[in-house]
Amino acid sequence: MTGLYYFVAALLVALDQITKYLARTLLMGQGTIVLIPGFLGLEYVENTGMAFSALTGFTPLLTVVSLVLSLLLAGAIWKKWLPHPFAQWMLTLVLAGAVGNLIDRALFGYVTDMIKTLFMTFPVFNVADCCVVVGAFALAGFILFFWKEERQEEVRS
Repeated sequence: MTGLYYFVAALLVALDQITKYLARTLLMGQGTIVLIPGFLGLEYVENTGMAFSALTGFTPLLTVVSLVLSLLLAGAIWKKWLPHPFAQWMLTLVLAGAVGNLIDRALFGYVTDMIKTLFMTFPVFNVADCCVVVGAFALAGFILFFWKEERQEEVRS
């Protein structure tokens, strides 16, 4: 089963890299392209920082941190530190996002962002960011609300 997690992570990384390639080749210099009026658009952005452009200009540090976190996440999946399948899938999402952005930082010195919300002011983001946010929040919710029950069931078994 562990191989399936890595396979899905690789597919998500591929999706992320394809969308970033398309953004670099088709969106650069185009401004905002509206996909859904008042809701969603595309805009090419080079982000040298992390979420919300924090640590802008610290690309070498962020690259090393991304690499270390990617290795830790891969190890967590392999060793089943959180053995519940839901937790494993959420770790897979976070791993895919970390690797997707790591590739950009290592190759280009920035992360390519392209998804823009039009209904509120929010930083432009990418597929990898979506994976990290969904995976991390869902994993945090699982740990906060269900992990204790899971641990108690393991002890009873």
